[in-house]
Amino acid sequence: MSDVTITHWAAGRPFNGTGTRWAEVTDPATGRETGRVALASSEDADHVIAAAARAAGSWGRTSLARRTQILFAFRELLNSRRDELAAIITAEHGKLPSDALGEIARGQEVVEFACGVSHLLKGGHSESVSTGVDVHSKRDPLGVVGIISPFNFPAMVPMWFFPLAIATGNTVVLKPSEKDPTAALWIADLWKRAGLPDGVFNVLQGDKEAVDALIESPVVQSISFVGSTPVAQYVYEASSKHGKRVQALGGAKNHMVVLPDADLDLAADAAVNAGYGSAGQRCMAVSVLVAVGEIADDLTARVADRTRTLVVGAEADPEADMGPLITRAHRDRVASFIDAGEQDGATVVVDGRDVRPDGIQDGFWLGPTLFDHVTPDMKVYQEEIFGPVLCVVRVSTYDEAVALVNGNPYGNGAALFTNDGGAARRFEADVQVGMIGVNIPVPVPVAYYSFGGWKQSLMGDTHAHGTDGVQFFTRGKVVTTRWIDPANRPQGGLELGFPRNV
Repeated sequence: MSDVTITHWAAGRPFNGTGTRWAEVTDPATGRETGRVALASSEDADHVIAAAARAAGSWGRTSLARRTQILFAFRELLNSRRDELAAIITAEHGKLPSDALGEIARGQEVVEFACGVSHLLKGGHSESVSTGVDVHSKRDPLGVVGIISPFNFPAMVPMWFFPLAIATGNTVVLKPSEKDPTAALWIADLWKRAGLPDGVFNVLQGDKEAVDALIESPVVQSISFVGSTPVAQYVYEASSKHGKRVQALGGAKNHMVVLPDADLDLAADAAVNAGYGSAGQRCMAVSVLVAVGEIADDLTARVADRTRTLVVGAEADPEADMGPLITRAHRDRVASFIDAGEQDGATVVVDGRDVRPDGIQDGFWLGPTLFDHVTPDMKVYQEEIFGPVLCVVRVSTYDEAVALVNGNPYGNGAALFTNDGGAARRFEADVQVGMIGVNIPVPVPVAYYSFGGWKQSLMGDTHAHGTDGVQFFTRGKVVTTRWIDPANRPQGGLELGFPRNV
């Protein structure tokens, strides 16, 4: 058992808590325990939330200029020390350093977007809407906000939310995944170094008890969540019952449609990158490759050739293309889907079940796996696998491909590979998903646009970051003012009717 303990963070410093429950944190590449993370009791949650509440009033009144200065300082510190954060992510998640650095870079985009908060919070003003009457609008912070993030992006997903929450004047309680919790504490310390006042950014470690504490607390005004669809549904429904605003982003089954006119080498490269990057543990991974028409054999062969060249290994291997999965239980779950696909009659073109890097036998390893002749009634098609498993579904026409995408209960993202601009425009209009890529397999938008899907990929209607994020973390006010010149004060009796615009 490791002696390393991973605690909470409240009021600008580590907080050990009073809880007696712990969860082990492992190195996915070796299977060894590297630390123990505290699982919050209800008392611990109350303590951390109270720290955020104490800071909320003063931070909400802090000038936009001062908030922006701190955001810029955080940005510069993160740029200069991103290798440290990447190493933490690799050690606890298992993704390769290059992938971890890419995650940080995408999160940093939201920090940079939030640095423009002065512009983002500009209100409107209308003069003389009636005689001597002006109207202006403004946006106020919510107060204390809760963020519940998943294991697959321990830095990027929290950064979808907390830069804008902090920039708009809120205080934050982040509940990271208990599988890779250390990145959150590193980020908390970086905020302190950037000059953020104590209590504005807090970390509550834990499991469902911590989640429920955030949902049920009358102090917490909103919940931002990313995770599986069943949990997203629970968070959305429970938070709504407690009167909270909710961003609840769920699972996905992302399709990449390849038309017969597409550049098949480009499409094959994209399918491999999007299907197996981060060992497939990302909500925007391509998990279904839809081959349209007579190209199916050729496309599948090209994808298979590339898949067989991928090297699975740990961070120390400079040749590695893909790391391990997050836990042994998750590795076994993904492997069970491969078993099920084979039993259902899909063709296993590349089998990753027995892949083990040389000299590393105890990690949570699963190699890239490619299925062909998958049909929509198979388990490997119907469920989100969240691992390095790519399924080829063959269809005859464009219309069949669109019907396949639209018939899926998830609606996170979809991609189209083609050289036909007309087909691309039609695809944009036809598919029922929240994010579309044309000759881009992973259509994650830049930070000044918003991220989010449709159907069972999103509970509610509020997406992450971009203008949706600004709206989510603020409440609108409209102020109507009238200043009477004493020399022109109206004379006469009282007027009890509804005010007239004159």
